[in-house]
Amino acid sequence: MRDQEYSKKVKELKKLSYEYYVNDNPIATDEEYDKLYHEVLEYEKHNPLFIDHSSPTQRVGEIIKGFNKAKHLTRMWSQEDIFDYDELLSWIQRVSKSYPDSTYYIEPKYDGASLNLIYENGKLIQAITRGDGEVGEDVTINAKTIQSIPLTIDEKSRIEIRGEVVIKKSDFDTINTQRVQNKESLFANPRNAAAGSLRQLDSTITAKRRLFFYTWGVGYNELEFDSNKLLMDYIYTLGFISPPNRAVVHSAKEIQEIHDSFVSTRDNMEMMLDGMVIKIDSLKAQKSLGYTVKTPRWSVAYKFPAIEKSTKIKDVVLQIGRTGAITPVAVLEPVNIEGAMIERATLHNFDEIKRKDIKIGDSVFIIRSGDVIPKITKVIKERRDGTQKDIPIPQSCPTCGKELLYEEKLIKCQNLSCADRVVNSIIHFVSKKSLNIDGLGDKIVEQLYTNQLVKNIEDIFNITKEELLTLDGFKAKKADNIISSINNTKNIDCSKLINAMGIEHIGEVASKKLCNRFGNEWHKQQTKEYQNIDGFGDEMVGSLMEFISVNSATIENLLSKLTPKAPDIKEIDISNPYYNKTVVITGTLSNPRESYKEMFEKLGAKVSSSVSKKTDYLLYGENAGSKYDKAKSLGVQTITEDELYSKIKQNY
Repeated sequence: MRDQEYSKKVKELKKLSYEYYVNDNPIATDEEYDKLYHEVLEYEKHNPLFIDHSSPTQRVGEIIKGFNKAKHLTRMWSQEDIFDYDELLSWIQRVSKSYPDSTYYIEPKYDGASLNLIYENGKLIQAITRGDGEVGEDVTINAKTIQSIPLTIDEKSRIEIRGEVVIKKSDFDTINTQRVQNKESLFANPRNAAAGSLRQLDSTITAKRRLFFYTWGVGYNELEFDSNKLLMDYIYTLGFISPPNRAVVHSAKEIQEIHDSFVSTRDNMEMMLDGMVIKIDSLKAQKSLGYTVKTPRWSVAYKFPAIEKSTKIKDVVLQIGRTGAITPVAVLEPVNIEGAMIERATLHNFDEIKRKDIKIGDSVFIIRSGDVIPKITKVIKERRDGTQKDIPIPQSCPTCGKELLYEEKLIKCQNLSCADRVVNSIIHFVSKKSLNIDGLGDKIVEQLYTNQLVKNIEDIFNITKEELLTLDGFKAKKADNIISSINNTKNIDCSKLINAMGIEHIGEVASKKLCNRFGNEWHKQQTKEYQNIDGFGDEMVGSLMEFISVNSATIENLLSKLTPKAPDIKEIDISNPYYNKTVVITGTLSNPRESYKEMFEKLGAKVSSSVSKKTDYLLYGENAGSKYDKAKSLGVQTITEDELYSKIKQNY
């Protein structure tokens, strides 16, 4: 075979692969495809220097030891979920304040595993799973086996192509049938199968599963388009699968009609859908609206109604969280919902049990939508036969037997030595998102607790190498690594220590706010000081105050052992006009809104998102809109940037 003939056959093979895997439209028999494939492969074996790297033969598999972490060029954001027409209207009203004549780009939301592809000079150089949005796992070797992912594209600039790896429902059934024959555990649903296939250490297994990559967006890019629709039209010309029923519409009514159409036909679709994504079509508007802490302001996922099934409650067990909160959980007769076998459902709390009149032995309706924990929506009282039993409210902790604390709907075990609470708290404390003490995985923590080397969080910092060497499976190097990792937590960021403590309702964002506002004195403040922090409601403040009162000695001990890093906190001048006041910010200002929020918080003010009778000041810029009008009608004092700086007489 000559070079020119080889190039021609590669081109033909790529066409056959594209029609079969992307368009789902075979134009050759399997025999014809295999014959051409092996002719190309034979040439490449004898001419390795002249291989076309876009050839389908290059989608080879091999076994690796593990996946390395990889950073996305730009963050992969989560979507804000909406569930009904009223929430859709509310979102449209929010974005319309800034962009009243927007059009909206709509596409289906596939239920699969998100993947980010990075191309450079037209070649696929890396494929990264979503991970935490900033960092995922490098699964390039597996992604290259997916036929619907182009190895090369006709776009030479650096670009991130984002989409969902999915599997057809029929192929999912075939895989599970094979797993039964091989005596392997079954995948719960097609999404689970797609994610598991993408993370196979043996990429030849990935190659055998008919995975598809549906593109839904672009991350980093140097392209120049005005609209999301035109951008995606171009992306699909590069060889990526275009999802069905894409549209650009002008109103909520049109969006709802498409949503209803999807809902009525989703059971007949080959891939699992759990909703549709709505984006403002203008890329300029997208950039201007920006992001919240977690999600884009210019996009939402309109989720489909949950699938509802009936089953029976066999029993109720008590689940103890790391903060000691006790949650009743219903043990159900197993029921299959969209490929997932559901055997448990949260009952939330005993007030909810009483309100719904739930009993052991009841027949109930349960729903599960996407990743939402299954929950009971209704008791079918007509099916009661007299054998049902009341669900007793516990009087003591099921683990340690100690008396429980009741706080309205919340029931807590306050015993800090309770085995369930201690072990779970330590596991959270040392986890990657907290102190990140390498080597202290779940099993090791349980081993340390069982052998009484660690009875509480503080004991972690008293472990010695000699003690570790007394445990099964420990050798000198392993013990040294753990001790070194523990020592490396000294001078950890203040917010990480707060988050590591697992305070109910206080997550990463709230921990940073506490640290930035109060530094290492975060646990010594009065209730009103916490209430002045933006986003801190009564429930958060109450939980924080309770935790501090119960664990003050532990907090002081940890601070003395770790001496965390904290920002330099200046004393607030309580004579400034904004101290202990509520402020709302609106309109276009000369600096990012976040900088004004930070400024007000440093002055001891509480920054709120909405105007009410309790609002003391409204800082406004251009295009202030309805918040300005409402403030005026309520008699709230309105100030410009110049007036703000004049009042505080400082340069920020």
